[in-house]
Amino acid sequence: MHILLLGGTTEARRLAESLHGTVRVTTSLAGRVAAPTLPPGDVRIGGFGGAEGLARWLREHQVDAVIDATHPFADTISSHAARAAAEAHVPLLALRRPGWAPAGGDDWHPVDTLTEAADTARTLGRRIFLTTGRMGLASFAHITDAWFLVRSVDPPEPPFPPQLEVLLDRGPFTLDGERELLRRHAIDVLVTKDSGAAATAPKLRAAREAALPVVIVRRPPAPAAVPVVPTPEEAAAWVAALAADRPHM
Repeated sequence: MHILLLGGTTEARRLAESLHGTVRVTTSLAGRVAAPTLPPGDVRIGGFGGAEGLARWLREHQVDAVIDATHPFADTISSHAARAAAEAHVPLLALRRPGWAPAGGDDWHPVDTLTEAADTARTLGRRIFLTTGRMGLASFAHITDAWFLVRSVDPPEPPFPPQLEVLLDRGPFTLDGERELLRRHAIDVLVTKDSGAAATAPKLRAAREAALPVVIVRRPPAPAAVPVVPTPEEAAAWVAALAADRPHM
């Protein structure tokens, strides 16, 4: 049984580790991180050439099922996966970690896009901790009257805001570390996406303790009719059920 795992997340790596040795797993990575942590099994890096290219790859490599375990904001590949799986008549499952939920004392300002996040953040503060990833900095490039601390795994490329300090780092992050970061840089507003990752959640608690406003970008909707599970364990159970239904297994 051959599973294509659209990865790049901690959950995808955990699922690949869980499935390794029981089924054939090919993990596909987008290639946006220079030195990704590779999961066990086969790995391919790079795009497929849209939904049509992905459907062709599924057929050529005799893929039996697809699991979309990409980042919650990777809506383009998720859309392509839904179209390709339908075209190739291959079952598709989405693995999505739960989003964050506000707690008492949080001052959250939900928005739908990075453009809205930029417009909102500039009304809330002038020293902005930006944790939305290096790919979206163009949405903030026009802001000249605020200073930004940007944290990303790899160095960003322009366009980006003129007043910018880049912190190259990879989670998980500690609560004490996030507290010190906010204090040392005199941050007065946090901007983030609702990725839901436990590894990056301490910044939200640190912001709550410091009474800082948080601009949080809502997730894009998942493709319609695609079943969703929140944990790698449930995704592994889905694969096991598929395998049990196969006539030769």
